[in-house]
Amino acid sequence: MSEGTADDVLLEARGLTKMFGSFTAVENVDFAVQRGELFGFLGPNGAGKSSTMRMIGAVSPATSGTLRVFGLDPAADGPRIRARLGVVPQEDQLDQELTVQENLWVYGRYFGLSRAQVKERTAGLLEFAQLSERAKDRVEPLSGGMKRRLTIARSLISSPELLLLDEPTTGLDPQARHLLWDRLFRLKRQGVTIILTTHYMDEAEQLCDRLVVMDHGRIVAEGSPRSLIEQYSTREVLELRFDAHDHAEYAGKLAGIGERVEVLPDRLLVYTEDGDAAAAAVHSRGLAPLSSLVRRSTLEDVFLHLTGRTLVD
Repeated sequence: MSEGTADDVLLEARGLTKMFGSFTAVENVDFAVQRGELFGFLGPNGAGKSSTMRMIGAVSPATSGTLRVFGLDPAADGPRIRARLGVVPQEDQLDQELTVQENLWVYGRYFGLSRAQVKERTAGLLEFAQLSERAKDRVEPLSGGMKRRLTIARSLISSPELLLLDEPTTGLDPQARHLLWDRLFRLKRQGVTIILTTHYMDEAEQLCDRLVVMDHGRIVAEGSPRSLIEQYSTREVLELRFDAHDHAEYAGKLAGIGERVEVLPDRLLVYTEDGDAAAAAVHSRGLAPLSSLVRRSTLEDVFLHLTGRTLVD
């Protein structure tokens, strides 16, 4: 956890566990979120990220362990916690028959805001989400990116202290994803504490101050994106593709090149501090890959090292 006083901790979990019958979705996890940071849960589908978010959002009770949000217990103080949260679920839950601005008006009234307050905040949020020109349009024909921006705008109508986003950019094209990233950066600069889940490594690297990597309901690593890469990977990775049905047969021929070699179905990954030197060493052994690529290490390399599989497995 990053340095800070106890007053800076907005959320803390210790031994948090969630079970559904005999299935353990989240197993004995510990983490804390500081006020004002953007904290992430990174992992594949089924890792336990969404189950954790639902416990944080005070809509799904923990099976065991302790969880405090704003210093409150979700089991006893759910309504008080939810009143201070903004939530962006995986699936948009907008009213398709209403206009863009009407979706914000109706949602704002749920929080007891006056009509004047709702209309004032709606205007500002539509500008923030770059939807002002679509204010009177119905939701149904909007693009996926516009709907996600509207969902985020709606979650902010109550001026929440903590914003929860569950897989916020799944299914969006690259341009829409980057626009959403920009909106989240702006919110963070405004002092909103943000927690998000994602299985996109680049999203976690770009957005998160700190994150935890989850797999099969457990936290397998925690830290800033850069510190995790430095701890669990090398500076560069050499990707090699050979004309072979099974790349494993080439792994032994690369022994001693780089720090380690990972075998994937369609390529070999050579972890090294100098990718160009590693590529030269490969060719000096008389090996002729169909393609070779030197790139920097990423969080997916971290996940592969920790779990033996990629984030998209």
